[in-house]
Amino acid sequence: MSVEEQIKDIVARIVHVDKGVLSREGTFKDIQADSLDIVQAMVAIEEAFDIEIPDEEAQEFKNLGDLVDYVESHASGKEKV
Repeated sequence: MSVEEQIKDIVARIVHVDKGVLSREGTFKDIQADSLDIVQAMVAIEEAFDIEIPDEEAQEFKNLGDLVDYVESHASGKEKV
């Protein structure tokens, strides 16, 4: 499963939305995620990929695609199975 699909699974589960509505151009605001949803999603993604996403960097993500690109460039095959 691709990094993007794994992230979509995590976000969909936490925010309680259908994975099909998630796109690279979509934002957490688009799916009406609140700040707690976002924090929970970031923590779950960090755990799933064994990385740390600094708050300063997370605030720079404009959409899901930015998050996926960040994880792909920092995880380098370290995702937990």
